[in-house]
Amino acid sequence: MIARLVIDLGPWSWWILAAILLAAELVAPGVFLIWIGAAALVIGAISLALWDTALWSWHVQLLLFAVLSVAFAILGRRYYGRDHAKTDEPFLNQREASLIGRTATLQEPIAEARGRIRLDDTWWPVQGDDLPAGTRVRIASAHGRTLVVEKIET
Repeated sequence: MIARLVIDLGPWSWWILAAILLAAELVAPGVFLIWIGAAALVIGAISLALWDTALWSWHVQLLLFAVLSVAFAILGRRYYGRDHAKTDEPFLNQREASLIGRTATLQEPIAEARGRIRLDDTWWPVQGDDLPAGTRVRIASAHGRTLVVEKIET
């Protein structure tokens, strides 16, 4: 039944599939179905010109559709997957990264390479050499929520 419908509709079957895929992208956005829908649009356009030729069998159409879907998804991911926008707040939502380079005084000693410091209004877990409370440290890096500190030589 579906095969007969595709044969009766001809190239329009690809455009109907494209419309369904693009509508699904609008309902459940994820920037994935748009590329498969674009591949269906291209196959529909090619089908308008080649529908009656012996070369343009359903095997060739499906193979080209699969290849174009993968190619469009890869190219779309490469181009649209990157954040091209420059921002004046590069550490927005990356609080740990924004703390690197800051200095602080240990409120609690670091024992067995673990401790805590207080920066602004937050207690942060730290890793580093064992140091007594009151030592000035610099935040060298961040691993998840844990800050790696090093002693400031005076």
